[in-house]
Amino acid sequence: MKHSPAAQKANPMSADKSTSWSYAEDLPAEDEVMLRARERSFELGVTAVGPGVGAVLTVLTAASKAQTAVEIGTGAGVSGVCILRGLGPQAVLTTIDVDVEHLKAAREAFSEAGSPANRTRTISGRAGDVLPRLTDAAYDLVFIDADKPGLPGYVEQAIRLLKRGGVLIINDALDKDRVANPADREASTVVLRQVGKTIRDDDRLASAMLPTGDGLLVAVKK
Repeated sequence: MKHSPAAQKANPMSADKSTSWSYAEDLPAEDEVMLRARERSFELGVTAVGPGVGAVLTVLTAASKAQTAVEIGTGAGVSGVCILRGLGPQAVLTTIDVDVEHLKAAREAFSEAGSPANRTRTISGRAGDVLPRLTDAAYDLVFIDADKPGLPGYVEQAIRLLKRGGVLIINDALDKDRVANPADREASTVVLRQVGKTIRDDDRLASAMLPTGDGLLVAVKK
């Protein structure tokens, strides 16, 4: 039975989306710097952002013309390199992680990517303790890839830190496709579902959910 154009439009999932998703995720080509950063991530037991997410980070950073960025959750530097590649030549990335070994690996990745030391500020500590010390409305972009229980507080701090027109990006926002299922009550899923609704309903923000990776929740401060 053939569906009418109206029915097809009403049901955008009628086609097989998984093949297209996989194609989009694998499309970005990564160089040796990124591959070595991924190796260090694996050795440290860190789950790095995938190539699709990394490419989107670079594009969003470049499109926003960001000069100041904050990353909450450094990992081994994969996402940081992606952000740095979208930043202008004089821009600075501040990245926060509680694990000093993660920061050490990230600094190695930044150096291999050709980023001068004065373009990155690595801060060791809990994000909940560090973020309140950062300056109000001083940043063009905030990327959050950190512990789920802390997300509501990180988001509120991020909104405070962002300039007007600044971009907020939250990784793993679909929580392995569980967020869309209201019956799923995993603790991380509940937090992400609530964060998504909070951002959607916040008059200070314009937001969208991208299906890239495990979901990127993107918002712009009005």
